[in-house]
Amino acid sequence: MRLRNVKNKEEILSNSKYFITNPFTYKGNWNSLFKNNNPIYIEIGMGKGKFIIENAIKYPNINFIGIEKYDSVIARALPKIPPNLNNLFIIRIDALDIDNVFSKEIDRIYLNFSDPWPKVRHSMRRLSSKIFLSKYDFIFKNKKTIYMRTDNKDLYIYSLISFSEHGYKLKEISFDLHNDKKDLITTEYEDKFTSLNLPIYAVIVEIDT
Repeated sequence: MRLRNVKNKEEILSNSKYFITNPFTYKGNWNSLFKNNNPIYIEIGMGKGKFIIENAIKYPNINFIGIEKYDSVIARALPKIPPNLNNLFIIRIDALDIDNVFSKEIDRIYLNFSDPWPKVRHSMRRLSSKIFLSKYDFIFKNKKTIYMRTDNKDLYIYSLISFSEHGYKLKEISFDLHNDKKDLITTEYEDKFTSLNLPIYAVIVEIDT
């Protein structure tokens, strides 16, 4: 995917109260930033932010953290956040650093339309691979819960197997999410795919601890 540059991205990031420039310093203590002990949900690869922003607006008693790797993408998301939203922050990290930013404090992970990395030699880069699932083990607070959506059937099948092998129970499985459920909060990618009548694959997985 080619990323379009945002000319004033540095200014947008530096002037936004929602963008955390030093996320590593909050490891194990993110509730202090939110100033409450509400559950924390994270979206790894938030894109332009539609999904996590709408969730934060709808669920004020949940804390949300959007994670993205690229400045230009974050710069497009930040202006969409309404003023005085107190339960959302955005951070810029590589997902491989996830266990260096959080420690036993996350209640839910969203994996929405992650890069499928279709080549076999790149399979360990998938956010549902055993490498990442092992990292998630260190950041969950108690029960481990992952919500995943994708348009890529091969990634979906791979993920179901990977989750199962790691000990997750498959709680909800859908091969056509928008036919199974209505009134969903969606991502930008999701809207594009559904407008083309393409199926969205989804799963909720859990491990009780």
